[in-house]
Amino acid sequence: MTLVLGAIALPRLQRLPSSAWMIGGASLIYAGALLVTALVTSTAAVLPVLVAAGMAWLVILVHVNASMQLLLPGWVRARGLAIYQITFMGAQAVPAAIWGGLAEGIGIGPALVVAAAVLVAGAATIVRWPISDTSRLDRSPAVYWTMPTLLIDPDATPGPVMVILRYTVSERNAAAFIEAMAPVGRSRQRTGAISWELFRDGERPTEFVEVFVVSTWDEHQRQHEGRLTGADREAERRAHALVDSGPQVAHLFPAQARIDAEAQTRTTAKARTERA
Repeated sequence: MTLVLGAIALPRLQRLPSSAWMIGGASLIYAGALLVTALVTSTAAVLPVLVAAGMAWLVILVHVNASMQLLLPGWVRARGLAIYQITFMGAQAVPAAIWGGLAEGIGIGPALVVAAAVLVAGAATIVRWPISDTSRLDRSPAVYWTMPTLLIDPDATPGPVMVILRYTVSERNAAAFIEAMAPVGRSRQRTGAISWELFRDGERPTEFVEVFVVSTWDEHQRQHEGRLTGADREAERRAHALVDSGPQVAHLFPAQARIDAEAQTRTTAKARTERA
């Protein structure tokens, strides 16, 4: 019965202004059910409340599971869901022992009252730390980086690889550009970079230098070929709209990297042909 009612209610709840309303409301309903269960002795009065609690639990479970499916890009979805499931199950198993010990010490009724208070306090944190709305994020794969023409053999170089991008930004756009680059930096790290920084040239303050490091060339190729999403492209588009020129991109390999003789020959021949 709870499953049926929850399934009927869920489409209507999806029309709420935000996820915070849904999760906060369901949390308060569950907290109310805990209070009624702790304080009311009538079975007839408690049963409908338990049905409402089951519906609230189902709504949160389905909503969070669906949100995780939609939030995670395809290349990392399986690993992300595995971590989510471990966290979710662990967050039930470990506190269960704590609540069991509390119920044994102060009684089941008082323990349920404490649980209801904790749940209300948790729902109240949504006001201070609202849940981000990720429903509009474009998680479809986006391949839009141009592959560089290298004169060294990346397969013979273990890494790491440093990628440097230079931008020219006028002073009036500098603050907005720095702010717009924050999600770009998170995108770099989310898709494989082990570090990311944005610098400003001391001699030329309109020159900004973005530097990020990936562990191997193969890892950087994956950024080019399938890890980026439409949301990442949009973040870069917003930052690049504030740029006067750039970015100029350079890929730096360890000093002992080998030169690719064939690539060098092809590049030299192409340059001669263009000059001719």
